[in-house]
Amino acid sequence: MGQGILLSQGAEVDFMIHGVFSYQLFGQEFWITTTHICMLIVLLVIVGFCIAANLVMKHASLVPDGFQNVVELIVEKLDGMVEGVMGRNAAGFANYIGTIFIFIFLSNISGLFGLRPPTADYGVTFPLGVMTFAIIHFNKFKHQKVKGVIKGLCEPWVFWAPINIIGDLAVPVSLSLRLFANVLSGTVMMALVYALLSRIAIIWPAALHVYFDLFSGAIQTYVFCMLTMTYVNDAIEG
Repeated sequence: MGQGILLSQGAEVDFMIHGVFSYQLFGQEFWITTTHICMLIVLLVIVGFCIAANLVMKHASLVPDGFQNVVELIVEKLDGMVEGVMGRNAAGFANYIGTIFIFIFLSNISGLFGLRPPTADYGVTFPLGVMTFAIIHFNKFKHQKVKGVIKGLCEPWVFWAPINIIGDLAVPVSLSLRLFANVLSGTVMMALVYALLSRIAIIWPAALHVYFDLFSGAIQTYVFCMLTMTYVNDAIEG
């Protein structure tokens, strides 16, 4: 398997996930892949930013400037987005939504720095969908109780219950596949550009990066978080 974590290597088209190194655990062979490495880089960037933000906010000034402005702007925008969708339920979910928003967005735009976006791996997006699915149904049972959940499954008619169950089970799949497919398509396109048009791929691919990584990445992040908030809010409000 290949060793690189970059989007494309040499003149060959390369947008696949590669093993970097393997290890043995309980008699089984496991691989650390390019997805793990790229995701670790993204997480280190987030942790580094959080540590810096924490240090700055401990000595925050009444009139913010510089890095404090950036931190407060990010927090205000994320809180405003959650409150605008979830209303009175926003306080309990602002941290979760803000966290997955930052992680997904940075993962999506990591292609700008030559990395293979972690969200182009279904093994990353599916757990995100499962977490949302778990939060949805936890709040559904918490606020609607078992009786309300069963009633919702039997609407508008009792024999409609199997279809409603399938619809509920499809939520994590649809959420994860939408994010995965859109990011992967951009990754494939950029790999093709760099591999097949390498001799003339100078400067102008930056415009494609702006669309596939920045614009599309931001849109897919917003869509994932918006759907998560909508589903959770519906579960709470019944």
